[in-house]
Parts: sequence; C-alpha cells; structure tokens
Amino acid sequence: MNKIERKIHKIDASDQASGRLASQIAMILRGKNKPEFLPHIDGGDIVEVINASKMSFSGKKLLQKKYFSFSGYLSGLKTKRMSEVFSKDPGEVLRRAVKQMLPPTKLRDAQMKRLIIR
Repeated sequence: MNKIERKIHKIDASDQASGRLASQIAMILRGKNKPEFLPHIDGGDIVEVINASKMSFSGKKLLQKKYFSFSGYLSGLKTKRMSEVFSKDPGEVLRRAVKQMLPPTKLRDAQMKRLIIR
C-alpha cells in the first residue's frame, strides 16, 4: 500500500465569505483535489487557516443565523446566535461550517483534526 503524502495548504481567510471558504477547505481535507481520490480512503491534506477573525458574512447572517445543541433531555435544546459564537471564537464558526460540509462517516473526525485555525 502506498504511503499518503500530506501537503500543508495555507489559506488566508481575510475578506472571504465563510461558506465558500468552508467548501474549499472541505474539498482539500477529503482529498478531492487529488487525482488518486477514493471516497473510502482518508487521503486529504492539512489545511492551516489564518485571519479567521477577518472573514466576511453576507446579509444579516451574524444576527439571524442560530446554532443549536440538544442535550437529549426534555427542554434541552440550546440556541446561540452566530454573532455570540463569532465574538467568542471566530474559528469556531468556520470549524462548524467545515464539519457540516464533510460527509458524516467514520473518516470525518480524522479529517477535522487536520484543520488548523489560527
């Protein structure tokens, strides 16, 4: 079996739309930019993102978009606005967007570990 060579891709997030940036990152993490792509093999590269706090958002996303988390108990649904999450940790908004763009398979956790947000 061949050894997977992983390259480091450095991406500057300043003045880029969060969704377009997340889809680009998800493609690199899966390895779809390589000619030897196979969906059942984790052959993606490492992605390092800088200036996540300077991402741009279109419309009123910061005020209107909400993130949900459910504990499993009755009335255990918690909501947070995107602006609250972004002010606390700007990288978390990008991390959540990338995670939702990756397929929900066993490979997703390993792919998310290769995402470095500074």
